[in-house]
Amino acid sequence: MTVNSAELAGNLAAVLAPVLGAGTSVDNLRALTGGASRTTWAFESVTGGQRRSLILRTGPPDEVHAGMELEAWAQAAAAAAGAPVPHILVAADSTAALGNPFLICDEIKGETIVRRIQRQFDGAEGDAGREHLLRQCAQALAAIHRADADGPGLAHEDQLDEWRQRLDAMNDTTAIFEWGFRWLAAHRPPESPAVLVHGDFRMGNLIVDGSDLAAVLDWELVHVGHAYEDLAWFCIRAWRFGAPPSLGAGGLGSIESFLVAYEEASGTSVDRVAFHWWLVLATLRWGVICRFQAERHLSGQSRSVELAAIGRRVCETEWDLLDLLDGAPR
Repeated sequence: MTVNSAELAGNLAAVLAPVLGAGTSVDNLRALTGGASRTTWAFESVTGGQRRSLILRTGPPDEVHAGMELEAWAQAAAAAAGAPVPHILVAADSTAALGNPFLICDEIKGETIVRRIQRQFDGAEGDAGREHLLRQCAQALAAIHRADADGPGLAHEDQLDEWRQRLDAMNDTTAIFEWGFRWLAAHRPPESPAVLVHGDFRMGNLIVDGSDLAAVLDWELVHVGHAYEDLAWFCIRAWRFGAPPSLGAGGLGSIESFLVAYEEASGTSVDRVAFHWWLVLATLRWGVICRFQAERHLSGQSRSVELAAIGRRVCETEWDLLDLLDGAPR
């Protein structure tokens, strides 16, 4: 859908006036991304001659992603627990003001493109920078997991059932996916305490300023679950973006060093056997997502070379699953 920028700017000014003051105007509005679930805009508010760099996230409601008001609540809860997140000015699930639910927050300076982040660690100081950033990622996750998890509308999701149902809904599977699901069902670890789960904590959803973690972004998959889910998702091969296996935790450091840093920050112990189970599930989850994206292209729902290319990565996840299942703790 084509967006009238001038009309959007006027509506944004009206939304911000009660927050920033009468006479607020909007300048330099520009679209940054057109993602699958949300669209992001950058702009400046002008109030009494004072400029403020802001971000707008907007998109239609659906049954998969958290509403904008829940996103805002979760980020505020995480911030109160010590996690770095953008300050949110206003969020609404209503479509009345902007045509879709929306969230407006302060802009955070830094880099999100992982290849660029990795390149800055190529020099002599690279190892120290990666280790520093990895510790901060572990500390941010620990803060998220100790945040209030009693938010309005927060769902408690069983991830194994969730991704089994997602794959079944496509009426398609692979032998290796089925082996993975059966192994997971047979080796489910004991329940761990329920916590606030980001749901997509990974490189690419983090703003990095030098070697510092500036902000955790993209909270639309937030829910109540187990800390292991976020820990494992950060460590699947896809989010290393080509880094070697020795940098298995987000392409920054070893998985063991990441887990130790998390234990220190959270004051909890991470069961390595349980973590391996969640790493298998996280890898299988990515495989199902790749297959789903391929289906969007193959069905004609959204013809896209990008979606087709993501679909080809199903075989990568199958390889990763075989490797993980072969190395599973006995």
